[in-house]
Amino acid sequence: MSEGEQIQRQAEQSALAASASGAAAPLEGGTLAELERRVAVQQRHFADPAREWRRLFAELLGTFLLVEAGAGAPVVNAFTHGSIGRGAAVTAPGLAVMAVILFMGAVSGAHLNPVVSLAFAARGDFPWRRVPGYVLVQLLGATLAVLFLDAIFGKVGMLGATVPGAGIDDAQALLMELVLTAGLVSTILGTASRSQNLGPLSAVAVGGYIVLAGLWSSPITGASMNPARSFGPALVLGDFARYWIYAIGPLAGALLAVAFAFILRGHGGGHQSAAAAQGTLGQERPPAAR
Repeated sequence: MSEGEQIQRQAEQSALAASASGAAAPLEGGTLAELERRVAVQQRHFADPAREWRRLFAELLGTFLLVEAGAGAPVVNAFTHGSIGRGAAVTAPGLAVMAVILFMGAVSGAHLNPVVSLAFAARGDFPWRRVPGYVLVQLLGATLAVLFLDAIFGKVGMLGATVPGAGIDDAQALLMELVLTAGLVSTILGTASRSQNLGPLSAVAVGGYIVLAGLWSSPITGASMNPARSFGPALVLGDFARYWIYAIGPLAGALLAVAFAFILRGHGGGHQSAAAAQGTLGQERPPAAR
C-alpha cells in the first residue's frame, strides 16, 4: 500500500466514523469533495521531498546517540579501568533507544537499525524507495559516534566493537545474533501494529528488550542485533574480519520476525503500523474549510 493510499484510508475511516456519529457537517462543495481535497493536501505534504531531510537527520542523530551509548559504555569502562559494570553497559543502549523513540519517533519512525528499516518495508509499512537513504544515514551516524569516542578517549576498549566472546565460534555467534534480532524485530513490529495499540509504551517494550537481551547474551556476541552498531567500530578500526556475523545474523533474524508477524497478524500495511514505521511528519491536518 502506498503512502497516499494509507493516508486516504485514514481519512475515509475518519469521515465514516464522523458520519455514523452524526458529526459530519455539510461542507462547501460537499463532504466527499472536501475529504478528497484534504487527502490531496496530506499526500502532497507527506510526499514533499523537502521534508525528507528531517527524517534522514532524525535517523542519523538517533543512531549516533544509540551507538554513542552502546559503544561508549565499553570504551569508558576501559578508559576508567572498569568503573562501568556489565549491567550498566547493556542498559545504556536500551535507555538510549527508549529516549530516541519518545522524543523523535514521530519524525522518522526511529528505526536506528538497517534491518528494522528492511523489516518494515517487507511488511508493507515503509516504502522501499526510502530504505537506501535510511540505511546510509544509520551507518553514517554509527561511524560518527565511534569517531567521536575515538577523538575523546582514543582506541581503547576496541572502540566498543562487537566480537564473539571467548570460546564462541562463528556459527554460535551467528545463530545467537539471528535469534536475538528475531526477538527484537518481533517486538518492534508487534508494538507498532494496531492490534497492540501501545503508543508511547512501545518505547519501553523495545528498550526493555534490548536491555534484557544484553543482560543474558552480551558475553556471547555483544548483543549487537544491529549492523550499523557493529559497522561503526569495524570501520574506524579497519577490521571487518568478523563483521559478516553482525550483518547476516541480524538480517536473517529480521526476515524471520517478518514471517512471525505474518503468521500472528496477517498482512501489514495498516495505518497505525505505517505511521509507526514512517513517522507522521507531513501528515498534519490541513486547515479546515472556511
